[in-house]
Amino acid sequence: MFPNNKLKALTFSYDDGIEQDRRLIKLFNKYNLKATFNLNSGMLSNTYQWDIKGVCVKRMNAKGLKELYQGHEIAVHGYSHPSLEKLDVDTIRNEIELDKMNLQHMFDCKIRGMAYPFGTCDHRVIQVLKENHIGYGRVVETTQNFDIQTNLLELKASCHHNDVNFMKLAEEFVKLKPAEPKIFSIWGHSYEFDVEDNWEVIEKFCEFISNREDIFYGTNSEVFL
Repeated sequence: MFPNNKLKALTFSYDDGIEQDRRLIKLFNKYNLKATFNLNSGMLSNTYQWDIKGVCVKRMNAKGLKELYQGHEIAVHGYSHPSLEKLDVDTIRNEIELDKMNLQHMFDCKIRGMAYPFGTCDHRVIQVLKENHIGYGRVVETTQNFDIQTNLLELKASCHHNDVNFMKLAEEFVKLKPAEPKIFSIWGHSYEFDVEDNWEVIEKFCEFISNREDIFYGTNSEVFL
């Protein structure tokens, strides 16, 4: 059950801390929506940038991020965004523990969650999350439904924002009159809206699904934990 006895909850999860987050946050704030942003504390610099289909994808500098992300959740994404399951255990610990420590210091908050870099993990990575009291770890596989999940350390979103069923799922969720709690969770990277030139998709979604009296709008931790 979510706050005010609501049985439906909506949450977003966005990765990497790149410049396009600024525009996405403005949209979420405009429609009173909350999201979780998964950051690599060792890469918060404009020096980390690359090109996708002619679009510049640039990580943000650290200065001003506490104010930018205010009202949303910050979560671990690995200190330097490696494929964690390819590393030795000590390096896995370094990637997760250092990222959590840095982010808690930078944002003056308690870090409770993670999105795995590249969406991959193994039993050793999951054990390190447990050791660090991280309550959930998000992968990139999706469920295409709103069912409550029991394995939060291999947490799957309902869909990616570029999923062909994105608006169809939104319509289903709005019409849903559940007898038990349901969660609609979306993941992605904000730069994908520039690459696909489809910012109108997320704005249409936000406008459609926001301000519903029967939906709780929360961060990943508020919804899943």
